[in-house]
Amino acid sequence: MDFLLNGDKLGRTTILLAHGSGAPVDTPWMNNVAENLAEEGFRVARFEFSYMAARRTGGSKRPPAKAETYAPEFLAAIEALPYDGPLVIGGKSMGGRVASLVARDLNNAGRIKGLLCLGFPFHPPKKPDHRRGENLADITCPTLICQGTRDPFGTREEIETYTLSDAVTLHWLENGDHDLKPRKRLTGNSLEDHLQALASQTKAWASSGV
Repeated sequence: MDFLLNGDKLGRTTILLAHGSGAPVDTPWMNNVAENLAEEGFRVARFEFSYMAARRTGGSKRPPAKAETYAPEFLAAIEALPYDGPLVIGGKSMGGRVASLVARDLNNAGRIKGLLCLGFPFHPPKKPDHRRGENLADITCPTLICQGTRDPFGTREEIETYTLSDAVTLHWLENGDHDLKPRKRLTGNSLEDHLQALASQTKAWASSGV
């Protein structure tokens, strides 16, 4: 399995990230996130699920299967990744959701330190009754979710009505969409500002005893 690495230094906490459902692991967005996290002192590893890797060689561009399908692939990535310090797993959108499906057992076994979700897909856009992520109600693994307040996959108003475990920390990016991008004219912030805030918050969360 191939990994993209940022901040590859011994002893650092490693964050293993997967991509969202429709974009590969090396988009400018993912590159920016990985670089910012590396600047905050993390070692960041990124990998692709099989369907996305196949697209690079002319494979089908059909939408991915259900998130549960890729849980074994996330476990395989953990097994294949060399690391010598604490490990946090997570990802963008679907990648974070897949990680959430395996995080509880891995944390209970002492294999990972936490879960990092970047724009969690709590429901499909315009379909708030099609809930996802119900496992977050009783997850015991320390979890940080960085979410835009106007994310069509789960707005602040919607998520504040959900039952979430005490292990879950929500970090809100004001006016951010599913990519955490704000409407600059309303907030004065840029996407780059929000992605830097994401990295800073992740450092604070990881340093708080997670």
